[in-house]
Amino acid sequence: MNQSNLSLPSGCMLRKATSGDQWSIRLLVFSAKLDPTQLNWQQFWVVECNRNLVACGQLRNFSGAQELGSLVVASPWRGRGLGTLLTQHLINTATQPLYLECLGERLAKFYNRFDFVPISFEDLPEFPNTRGKSSLKGKFRFSQLAKRLFRVPVVFMEHRGNS
Repeated sequence: MNQSNLSLPSGCMLRKATSGDQWSIRLLVFSAKLDPTQLNWQQFWVVECNRNLVACGQLRNFSGAQELGSLVVASPWRGRGLGTLLTQHLINTATQPLYLECLGERLAKFYNRFDFVPISFEDLPEFPNTRGKSSLKGKFRFSQLAKRLFRVPVVFMEHRGNS
């Protein structure tokens, strides 16, 4: 996907999150019923439109990998390309192998457009903990349990693009 074809609506800007964005990020994540346990505003990028935070996403850092997570676009702003623009920006910003987990085939198809491919839990990397960072596989272990026990439609994905 070519980022040069993407543009923000008038009055909107993509920027690194600031400490003042913490509560707006939390509200967006809660509104989307996403995992609120690992929200670190320093890892977020946000889209602000007319002084309101309308989209956010983060790159969580793990030992040897990063996770694209907490990607949310406020419902009145959906369908305008903000999720696409933010996803492409996070991919371009990643500095390590990139993974994500999402619920259901609809979201998996969205991420397929960005060269993410489904992988099994067993294929997730198991990097040793370094400098206090936990492993990505350890973080996804709860989702795998929910998938097995309760048939939650979790899809684990790896970015295989050449960006």
